[in-house]
Amino acid sequence: MFPIALSHSENAEALADTPETQFQPAADPSVPAVIEMVDVALMSYFQTPASEPKLTNPDEVHEAIRGLKVGKAPGPNALPNIALKHLPQLAVSILVQIFNAILLLHHFPSLWKHARVNSILKPGKDPAPSSSYRPISHLDTIDKLFEKIILVEILHVVNDRRLLRDEQFGFRPRHYTSLHLARLVERMNRNFGEKRLTGAVFLDVEKALDTVWIDGLLYKLTLINFPSYILHTVLSYLRGRTFEASFQTATSSRRGMRAGVAQGGLISPVLFSQDVNDMS
Repeated sequence: MFPIALSHSENAEALADTPETQFQPAADPSVPAVIEMVDVALMSYFQTPASEPKLTNPDEVHEAIRGLKVGKAPGPNALPNIALKHLPQLAVSILVQIFNAILLLHHFPSLWKHARVNSILKPGKDPAPSSSYRPISHLDTIDKLFEKIILVEILHVVNDRRLLRDEQFGFRPRHYTSLHLARLVERMNRNFGEKRLTGAVFLDVEKALDTVWIDGLLYKLTLINFPSYILHTVLSYLRGRTFEASFQTATSSRRGMRAGVAQGGLISPVLFSQDVNDMS
């Protein structure tokens, strides 16, 4: 039996319950030594001063603003992208100062780490249980603008150092599902011609971005010598995130996110790709 929600407020709270249970770290008692090792390594790493950051400038911010899509729904601040496209030069200069302060201080504003979640009923699902709804996360508009700036640097590091395996096609430009399927078919045809069998394993990772072990992801990034100023900023970006669910005119209480990379975040896909990059 599902608890009955009668008012809009009760529905909002019920819709917030499901994602809250997903944004929790996995508790596996069989690997306490690994968890302790990661905790010790991260504590030592983040006590060391970060490298000198690559600061942004008005040209980069203008370019990021030009790339914003007008039709995107605004986040909790209710500021639409179209408003950013009409900012005067003085406002852009202030944004540059804010963004550079984040890179220098490695402190991601708490207001930008809060998401408003709208829930959409999945096709063919029973509308009664809250698990039948797909949460759509909306982030602060200024936050996503900053993410566009730092994403350029992250992708430069990833591509320049070839940090993603060639077999990794997810969330990569010019890497399409059809190309990956073509590689699989080519391998099967070659094996068939050589009278060899082809084995394959297919995994469906449920709630993949929501269940990322944050400390484990950060630890992996330290192992590949990711620029420390980016890692210090990503640490602040990932920890202490919150969300609230909305239903009609009601909004749920604020809930914490103890695991996962931010749904709707521009840097989240590349972070997730690094997290699973060693799976093969």
